[in-house]
Amino acid sequence: MTKFTGAWSEREVEEYLRSATVPLRLACHRPDESLWMVALWYRYREGFFECSTWAEADVVTYLRNDAEVAFEVSENHPPYRGVRGNGSTGLSVDEDKGVLRDLLERYLGGTDSELAEWLLSPDREEVRIRVRPRRIHSWDYSDRM
Repeated sequence: MTKFTGAWSEREVEEYLRSATVPLRLACHRPDESLWMVALWYRYREGFFECSTWAEADVVTYLRNDAEVAFEVSENHPPYRGVRGNGSTGLSVDEDKGVLRDLLERYLGGTDSELAEWLLSPDREEVRIRVRPRRIHSWDYSDRM
């Protein structure tokens, strides 16, 4: 079960995560135990973050080795607000590229672009990264700014 702390209620966190179209920053460990961070498009559903990435991406290798992660979804412009937390991941093949298609709709407004065509190419294998948060902490500096 996810523990929510900070400025927002669980419902407010969920509303923010569904409406924000900034990438999720995901931190994980490399096999040598050094840290690695990557920005990924996400969707938030039923208490989980879901991302899609190329099966050959380094982050997939790292998460197979160690599923523990930290994450942040926040805005880069005032008023600064967002969420951060930690949790664990699960990986699975995004066979029909359903997660990827949803992310293309969410971030690009559709699948009618060169980027979408390239990402949806049949010779690209996609992996779904599912993040199960243990803790989500929210902050909102709107009143200060």
